[in-house]
Amino acid sequence: MDNTPDPFDPGVLRLNDAISEGMPTKRLLTTVPVRKPGRQEFVRVRPGAEWRLTPAAILELREDREAYLVRPHLAPLLANEIFVTAIHVAMSRQGTLFLWPIRLPVADGRFRDWHRSALEGVELAMGKWIRVTANMNLGAYEFSVALNGLPEPEWPDVTFPEILRIAFRDRIIDSEDHVVIRRLRGLC
Repeated sequence: MDNTPDPFDPGVLRLNDAISEGMPTKRLLTTVPVRKPGRQEFVRVRPGAEWRLTPAAILELREDREAYLVRPHLAPLLANEIFVTAIHVAMSRQGTLFLWPIRLPVADGRFRDWHRSALEGVELAMGKWIRVTANMNLGAYEFSVALNGLPEPEWPDVTFPEILRIAFRDRIIDSEDHVVIRRLRGLC
């Protein structure tokens, strides 16, 4: 009887966990959500003008829960559908990078307390970990600051244009024939 181990026995071929943990890897950024911070998460905002886009036009399809970036030349065509924003690079305490759009004042200069307070939160989050909570009675957001000196976020080594490309890769309205415009006109 041959006592040679079967070279194709999965038990013989399976890598030891310690070996696979030591393999050098780099986490790839493949998805960047466009959203507000969750009410139970601490967030930071990347400081610096090079990490925000303002003003920008966003069209939100609520039923699909999708935000589309609108090219400037199409904004007048979609004036009743878009909102003007400042888009900021943010990160959750869990290391999830996302884009936080904050509505800016409308053409008549009115600025809702919700939007003003959100911008104040962005400024605060550039230097501290904060939680954002909607206060319906106040009609604005409130903020809590982390008290235990959380470590600085580890921002990924990507440029802002790369982040925008990942976040809006299939969601940029760049022509009058775009499917979203056709849909809003009832053409499809």
